[in-house]
Amino acid sequence: MSNLGDDFSQFDISKEEKDKLVAEVVRYILFKTHQNSGCPIKREELSQLVTKNYRHRSLPAYIINEAKAKLSTIFGYELRELQRSRPSSTNHSRLSQQSGVDAKSYVIISQLPAEVYKKYVEDVNTSHLTGFTFVVISIVQLAGGKIAEDNLWHHLKRMGLHETDENHPVLGNVKQVLETLVQQRYLQKDKVSGPEGTTLFYELAERALDGTVSERIKQYISQHGTLLLFMYLRESDTGSWDSNGIGLKQLFKQEIPIHSN
Repeated sequence: MSNLGDDFSQFDISKEEKDKLVAEVVRYILFKTHQNSGCPIKREELSQLVTKNYRHRSLPAYIINEAKAKLSTIFGYELRELQRSRPSSTNHSRLSQQSGVDAKSYVIISQLPAEVYKKYVEDVNTSHLTGFTFVVISIVQLAGGKIAEDNLWHHLKRMGLHETDENHPVLGNVKQVLETLVQQRYLQKDKVSGPEGTTLFYELAERALDGTVSERIKQYISQHGTLLLFMYLRESDTGSWDSNGIGLKQLFKQEIPIHSN
């Protein structure tokens, strides 16, 4: 905890009040992360938990830092602020849902060793989502970090995943699952205007560009990724991704830090 951990008298609140605020912020972060499938939490949301009853301008930052320390020491999570990345194009006409993302937002990242996380924390019921996330990020990575929407769906369709499929036996609404990766900040959308009209691109976003995640994915792609992706493209013709999740759900159970919680 910071050196200011015991010095909260400047805010004219008691230790009990401070502890209550910290606990409220911690609970909110954990609940919101679970409720929203790991989507980033806006700093504004956390600040409002504090400012609804207290007006000191510096208090929200202090409480958030205290909550960050509690999450680390008690729950084994790092509260990480996302540094928003800009689209690679010079066209800044972003989608409305993208522009609504607060520049300052947070996600929680497990600090547990991979083998411990896998044994005691990982939810096997969401392993297919981790596999889907890894495959999509890998496709975009192999395309140079940016891919046109039509081209991405071309690859996904060859794997049996269709944009119009709302009842996939493993993923459910496939388009919505892809949109979730945008909300989780693994991908971002960029509209680019050209001679033939407007083209929508998917780009790697902050969480996919995170040093640990990016490096592990690059290493995996260099060792196995291209072969596995081509294998899945071939397997799709045989219907290998069936209602039991055979295929991605089975083979992509790798210790890759894709999801935060």
